[in-house]
Amino acid sequence: MQSIAIYDTTLRDGTQREGISLSLADKLKVTRLLDSLGIAYIEGGWPGSNPKDAGYFEAVRDIELTHARIAAFGSTCRKNGDPERDFNIIALVEAQTPVVTVVGKTSMLHVTEVLQTTPQENLRMIRDSLAYLKSLGKEVIYDAEHFFDGVKLDLEYGLDTLAAAIEGGADVIVLCDTNGGTLPWEVTRYVETVRQAFPNIPLGIHTHNDSELAVANTLAAVQAGVIQVQGTINGYGERCGNANLCSIIPDLELKMGYRCLPSREHLRYLTSLSRTVAEIANLAPDNHLAYVGRSAFAHKGGIHVAAMRRNIHSYQHIDPEIVGNEMRVLVSDLSGQGNVLSKAEEFGLDVSQEEAVKVLQEIKVLESQGFVFEGAEASVAVRLHRAKPGYKPIFTLIDYTVIVEERRGRGGLAEAMVKLDIDGDVVHTAAEGNGPVNALDLALRKALTGRYPQLADFQLADYKVRILDGNNGTAATTRVLIETQNGAQRWSTVGAGTNIIQASWRALVDSVEYGLCVAPSEVKREAVSS
Repeated sequence: MQSIAIYDTTLRDGTQREGISLSLADKLKVTRLLDSLGIAYIEGGWPGSNPKDAGYFEAVRDIELTHARIAAFGSTCRKNGDPERDFNIIALVEAQTPVVTVVGKTSMLHVTEVLQTTPQENLRMIRDSLAYLKSLGKEVIYDAEHFFDGVKLDLEYGLDTLAAAIEGGADVIVLCDTNGGTLPWEVTRYVETVRQAFPNIPLGIHTHNDSELAVANTLAAVQAGVIQVQGTINGYGERCGNANLCSIIPDLELKMGYRCLPSREHLRYLTSLSRTVAEIANLAPDNHLAYVGRSAFAHKGGIHVAAMRRNIHSYQHIDPEIVGNEMRVLVSDLSGQGNVLSKAEEFGLDVSQEEAVKVLQEIKVLESQGFVFEGAEASVAVRLHRAKPGYKPIFTLIDYTVIVEERRGRGGLAEAMVKLDIDGDVVHTAAEGNGPVNALDLALRKALTGRYPQLADFQLADYKVRILDGNNGTAATTRVLIETQNGAQRWSTVGAGTNIIQASWRALVDSVEYGLCVAPSEVKREAVSS
């Protein structure tokens, strides 16, 4: 198996994404995660750009890494200056990393208009900067910035910049699609051109996603002969992002026959790493990412699920467990009875085909009224439970009243009164809350806690409201999603209607019944989350 060295730049290029700012502690956490995955190179930042990055390189020396080599990033020396006296080069040296990555200009546009220097001076800056760092015993990686745009403007000069880097002692030349506008067949052509011009120098690839082609361009470059791949976790990066290593690594390992990680077992950490890095970055994980997204192996269409019940490979390109993910079956108005039967199996419920069809028809009707059960799987489980022969509800609603008042000197007041039939006993309770739904929730709990004391451990973890037809103004249909927690268990239920109190009540009742009657029967799942 040919090896591809994975070079992660999440801590530098990834943090240039709008909305991401990692603390020093965050960067050290991500470093440990990347090393555990088996990443070969971790680019920690630009030590000459800010105190935090300088602090990172000092702190990371105390971390015992198993797989990764830490790289510091910087630019060539300034025009008409010597590298040994250049601030950025000095910062690279003081970072004390075994690897340095130096970026230099390939495009004539950047040489003349951005650096405002001569083509020959740019070549000297590249050559002298790399030679100085190499003389200090560093592994030197050269990032040829704007390479693909540059060679389209002037192929000969673009190759001259690479020659200068090789003369300076570069260990690897990385071809960068900095603006993200190159197409895969162009990447292939220019990588092959460079390999013909410099057959003995190892090449790398660094792509951006401005044309939604960063992963495709990276794979094309590997196929054309590069041996180092640069990218970020979840594709984080400036503008539209960088090449997503969470897609590239399994593509290379599982589809193209390359070795990127120390062993195939390391792939099992990919999904948890992706989601943990998202949490550290204070971003919601992207459920629709390939391989690692929560929806990557989620099946909704009835035909799909029916086929997968016969053969698990019929609608999945890999076994999700290989990358640490899991298959999920969704229930909606697009489902067939196979979806419902699969969901019943997940919950450990023994459901007949007739019962599944009955529940499916109910769900289809409710979804036409504004319910959505994809994010409220506990509401599906409750309906499966209710479909069983001999089902008896834990209570029957007689009536409820909710009063919302604004009182002088006291402010807003919400009060709910609930009357239930519990096994023939009429229980009538009232409670005040900070809002009508809170009051209704407290009154319901008060009525049931004497019979079901475990309700005291249930906590309302989240409450979401969505307006479905805003053109109807205050008469619009409202969907309510309630998330409840009991220790490590977490489940979601749904209600909908033009009356937000009524919609909330339906979600509350589902939540209570699920927690008391269905959740205890689960044997494999810790929770049913949204």
